[in-house]
Amino acid sequence: MIKSTLLFTVFLTLAFVAPHNSNAQGTKTSDQQAMIKALEWQEAHPIYAMAPTDWTNGAYYTGVVQAHKTTNDEVYLAALKNMGWQNDWQTAPRFYHADDIAIAYSYLYVNGKRKDLVDLKPTEKFLDKHLFESNQWTDGSDAERSILWWWCDALFMAPPVIVEYALLKKDDKYLDAMHKYYKQTYDLLYNKDEHLFARDTRFVWKGNSEDLREENGKKIFWSRGNGWVIAGLALILNDMPEDYKHRNFYLDLYKEMAVKIKQLQQQDGLWRTSLLSPESYDHGEVSGSGFFTFALAWGINKGILDKVVYTPVVQKAWTALRASQHEDGRVGWVQNIGASPEPASADSWQNFGTGAFLLAGSEMLKLEK
Repeated sequence: MIKSTLLFTVFLTLAFVAPHNSNAQGTKTSDQQAMIKALEWQEAHPIYAMAPTDWTNGAYYTGVVQAHKTTNDEVYLAALKNMGWQNDWQTAPRFYHADDIAIAYSYLYVNGKRKDLVDLKPTEKFLDKHLFESNQWTDGSDAERSILWWWCDALFMAPPVIVEYALLKKDDKYLDAMHKYYKQTYDLLYNKDEHLFARDTRFVWKGNSEDLREENGKKIFWSRGNGWVIAGLALILNDMPEDYKHRNFYLDLYKEMAVKIKQLQQQDGLWRTSLLSPESYDHGEVSGSGFFTFALAWGINKGILDKVVYTPVVQKAWTALRASQHEDGRVGWVQNIGASPEPASADSWQNFGTGAFLLAGSEMLKLEK
């Protein structure tokens, strides 16, 4: 009965708090309105691959966190509290899979707002097992997948959570463990010539006829995969202590990738699902593009990227992202769940696409000030 009452209260908050804030602050910008419409549509149409604690929801609610940070609009915080309460603050169940801790990013944020509400014990248990217990990846018994974070998406799912948890605990051992596993992924999947990440070892070129490649002969670099990485870098750097001993590794990687991502933007403002073969699927894709827009706009706002050079890039991208949103708030042109470049359509959507849209909007709002 108590839980039902809380959920009903949160529903009322989601329904009425945004108009109240609008009256208090004057007319909201169209970008703020678009972001709230995206949130409201997604909340009314929940979707996830396996469970409400899975990585798709983790990515979506990471966008909700950043939207709240920027706007301080209670509609976002209400959604976060509601989700966490319904999930009983649990992680997903696979302790040695980075995807399954992504949801805890939002729990840690809510904990900073309402410590009496959040149970962080499941997050603590997950991270201690994930980072410090021997398993088939860390002990080398899985020959095919020889490292803990063997796919590039993992660099968005776990590291930002670990940074937040390390700050909470005031313990660099979590940052040091994160760096160890991050560097393994970097060494395995980062192409130092192209300044992009292969999604996994299927796409790491060995210089032989069996290498997977696009029809144009180019290497296969997945837009969303690299979006996961550079958006994750922005989240990591945003909160990583300035004096952390390995910080420059992440900053240099971010800058290097930002230059390449800028070069690959297409004329319509969006990026294609196959970054070096835009003709393979010649249309914009919103999840990768949203993550790129967020990361580049973040760099401008932090003074890391040249404002004159990069502002036109993100403005063009944000205009195209806005055009991908339906009247009802749904964000379209999102490639479905996958692990390589595939097409999208105006009607294809996923919750992590909404998350990418909210992430991008959260930094574009700062850019407009």
